[in-house]
Amino acid sequence: MEEVPHDCPGTGSAQAGRGASCQGCPNQRLCASGAGAAPDPAIEEIKEKMKTVKHKILVLSGKGGVGKSTFSAHLAHGLAEDENTQVALLDIDICGPSIPKIMGLEGEQFLEDNLGVMSVGFLLSSPDDAVIWRGPKKNGMIKQFLRDVDWGELDYLIVDTPPGTSDEHLSAVQYLAGAHIDGAVLITTPQEVSLQDVRKEISFCHKVKLPIIGVVENMSSFLCPRCQKESQIFPPTTGGAEVMCQDLKIPLLGKVPLDPRIGGCSAAAARGSPPPPLRGAEEQGPPGGGRPGRAEKRRLGAPGTGRALRGPPRSGASMRGAPSSQD
Repeated sequence: MEEVPHDCPGTGSAQAGRGASCQGCPNQRLCASGAGAAPDPAIEEIKEKMKTVKHKILVLSGKGGVGKSTFSAHLAHGLAEDENTQVALLDIDICGPSIPKIMGLEGEQFLEDNLGVMSVGFLLSSPDDAVIWRGPKKNGMIKQFLRDVDWGELDYLIVDTPPGTSDEHLSAVQYLAGAHIDGAVLITTPQEVSLQDVRKEISFCHKVKLPIIGVVENMSSFLCPRCQKESQIFPPTTGGAEVMCQDLKIPLLGKVPLDPRIGGCSAAAARGSPPPPLRGAEEQGPPGGGRPGRAEKRRLGAPGTGRALRGPPRSGASMRGAPSSQD
């Protein structure tokens, strides 16, 4: 269906296609016929496909630039530290896929044997290509990712989302509803301008009945790698995530500091080599609490070291057209 008017009565309403607000809507004839009320058969197909995935976690935030993708990458790597745990990371930020860059996987589709990645970024001919899609095409792409990718047996599927509470979020919740979503981890930074949008995301979760696992305050403070002095780049003028979580009775999972080594890790991943440690980093250990030497052992994107995810073919997800003739 195409974009709908603000006062749409909904496809399940007796007034669907017949109300005053339906006049001029491109979906009016479809809604009036009753066809729009039929459940999408993909929901059952995805439910069946997801039976091999034990846990499904969405990473959300109403605000852009708070570190959702970085956190998603760290969470996936952290879970995959146990080589007996099978993990996959799905990037559904259709217009701004950054996971391939963060994971050092531009031009690749695999990591280690127990950590796989899928993103629309793998379907672009160039990282600079723009994906100029309306809601229905985004919806179709997410449907294909969940239904058609060969996920295999997984312990965790981490879903990295774009900012906001719109098409991609609704599609993920709708398609995974029958497969049971464990919940959402919400990412924020300490300042009020970020917390405002995260409160909207919390409201979204309540409205769509999506469980909230908790909140992570990213960029909580900056610890200088040279002098070890801690300072606040984004002052929590209203108390930060801690006060917000107390007010809304939501768990605060933790606070993550700004660490220059995180950016260094991403750049090094693109080169396929571990980043040089900063002064003082030897005593602190690698970012994320991993074991020393782990990055060198698991070179990101190194050919032949990981499990490729078989996903929708490039021709089936043309950036110029609909995701697939099936959708």
